[in-house]
Amino acid sequence: MAVLQKIRVKFGLAISIIIALALLSFIIDPNTLGSALNSMSKKYDVGSIAGKRISYTDFQESIDKFTTIHQVTTGSSSQTEQSQQQIRNAAWQELVDRYMFVENAKKAGVRVGEDEMIDLTTGSNISPILSQNPSFADESGVYSPDALREFVAAVGTDNSGSLKTYWNYLQNSVLTQKYYQKYGALLNNSSVLPEVFTNHLVEEANTTADVEYIMIPFTYQDTTVKVTAQEVMNYYKAHKKNYKQTANRDIEYVVFEVVPSDDDITATSDEMESLLPEFGTTTNMKAFLLKNSERPYSEFWYKEGDLRTVSSDVNDFVFGGAQGASPVFRSGNTFRSAKVIGTAMVPDSVYVKHILLQGADAKHLADSLKDVVAKGGNFSALAAEYSADSASADGGELGNLGWFTQTYTIPGFEGVVTAELNKPFVLNTQYGTHVVMVTKRTKPVAKKQVAILEKTALASKETFNDYYADANRFATIAGGTYDGYKKAVDSTGVYSHTMNNVTEATSNYGSVSQAKEITRWVFDAKKGKASNIITVNNNFFFVVAVKEIRDDEYKSVNDVAPSIHEILRTKAYQEKTCQEVAQEMQGKSTLEEIAKPYELTVFNAEDVAFFSTGSAQTLEPSFVGAIAKAPVGEICGPVPGIACVYVFKVNNRETGSFFTAEDATNNEKQKALYSAQMVIPVMMENAEVKDNRAHFF
Repeated sequence: MAVLQKIRVKFGLAISIIIALALLSFIIDPNTLGSALNSMSKKYDVGSIAGKRISYTDFQESIDKFTTIHQVTTGSSSQTEQSQQQIRNAAWQELVDRYMFVENAKKAGVRVGEDEMIDLTTGSNISPILSQNPSFADESGVYSPDALREFVAAVGTDNSGSLKTYWNYLQNSVLTQKYYQKYGALLNNSSVLPEVFTNHLVEEANTTADVEYIMIPFTYQDTTVKVTAQEVMNYYKAHKKNYKQTANRDIEYVVFEVVPSDDDITATSDEMESLLPEFGTTTNMKAFLLKNSERPYSEFWYKEGDLRTVSSDVNDFVFGGAQGASPVFRSGNTFRSAKVIGTAMVPDSVYVKHILLQGADAKHLADSLKDVVAKGGNFSALAAEYSADSASADGGELGNLGWFTQTYTIPGFEGVVTAELNKPFVLNTQYGTHVVMVTKRTKPVAKKQVAILEKTALASKETFNDYYADANRFATIAGGTYDGYKKAVDSTGVYSHTMNNVTEATSNYGSVSQAKEITRWVFDAKKGKASNIITVNNNFFFVVAVKEIRDDEYKSVNDVAPSIHEILRTKAYQEKTCQEVAQEMQGKSTLEEIAKPYELTVFNAEDVAFFSTGSAQTLEPSFVGAIAKAPVGEICGPVPGIACVYVFKVNNRETGSFFTAEDATNNEKQKALYSAQMVIPVMMENAEVKDNRAHFF
């Protein structure tokens, strides 16, 4: 238990919540992994990796493990939606590493032996995963083998099993990271540029050309250019891999948002007015606000302007010198009244030292140490001897927590901003009992403590029922079909929202977030169906209709026909314009003669080269390639471009020495680095990774 607490203190006192997640920085996006399985596994499997089916039970076991790790490092069992998502991502990443990456690394000949693991965990070549873990650092923040040995010894005596789970995770992370490191080294070291290629690159990069050219645009109005349906189909078949898709739906929906009525708002305003007398006179403000206000009691000290984030009216009242409780201020549907309960000169930040004590005798020992410090005892020496926090040593002095503000502090330490300088005192937090002393502070400024009585008008039961009745009326007219939905829109005048390409990962509908219940209904429904009322967050009533369903792995030819038609049409214009320009060029010896019928300008570009940072950057690659091979002094072309064709003449070609063999090597390294970034996505495609997590979470 002591070791667990130590881990949490080191993470907590650094004002950090560290969740050990994936070894790589990328997070797998369900939208990049192809469509979900259409077999029975879509219902019962979270996904598949390299032929290994990942059942919901398997994935939940992994989630449970990372949840335990989260609890070990934070000391808290509570989780935000964001932390839950991070835990799920970490659980999935571990499975991808185990079943895909590590196996592929082994097939490539990469090995991490037992002796190597011993060296990485307890030897002279400690893995950064352990050496940079604050749990295993000494009082100066440096990795301590003794701290690691203490932790490992505690694993065997921890009846909860949490430490064992955490230690197994750390060892597995060390192993997997080493596989990544070795596999990356294998890729980098295999990227060798032969001398003949280096010389060729240097020659091309150092050869520049001065060129003049004209750009002849396509004749888009040419009605003789036709693209047939068969041509579209042939192109689709040849490029089908470019049209992969994630299963998605096109929908329409209406939403009835429950908002307070005028009567509800008036009732809240009247309630606030009735509370003002007691708010102004109560002697137990904390209890009063707990009972009557949406905003709890706070000991925060505000300076002029701070309260504008709450309400400008409240800020002006508090710092305007008024006494007692303020009138009721309204902002939207929220009502507030304020009362100043304290005025003082308070610094913005203070420098804090502490000694953390734990155990049954902590309170008694804290009182003794406080007296010793008050009489001139060496705080740092006492911290070294007694403090359970051996990681806090700001400025190199043990016990120093550093500068704190009201918003950047350890929970329970808020009162240090008003503490006397160099006068030790004792306080308690979730970490234990602390002997605390403030040794420095910024210049105090005038601040106020403020009680705020706050209420927001909410929809009454009657109002809620009225909105539900409207939604029910719409759903009844719709009758469960898309055709009925359209009739309901026409007859009720409710605005219908259109949303295309909804995937199983979709959770937001307009401004309404965390609405996965809508997504689940949409993916269970058939085309042409409309829903009954779907309630979201207790104050939004949705009725949804499914217009289109796409479950195939590839987009249909009908869906992509417009874009293919445009590609083929552009290619046809390109070819025809090239033919026309080639005929126009016959018998003409200058670019000006060729440009005249088209009323075009002749442009000039200097120092054009394959590896240019100059004018070639603005020219199309096909044109630059043609320039590199063209003879000097001859009119060349036409060269097809994206929206025009080029006719040009190279006037001069020079060879320099600004691009070196080192530049060529560095360029190759950059290409290798980019290729390395594509390794995991390519592996995932080859392993046919299917990520169906969005179907469940």
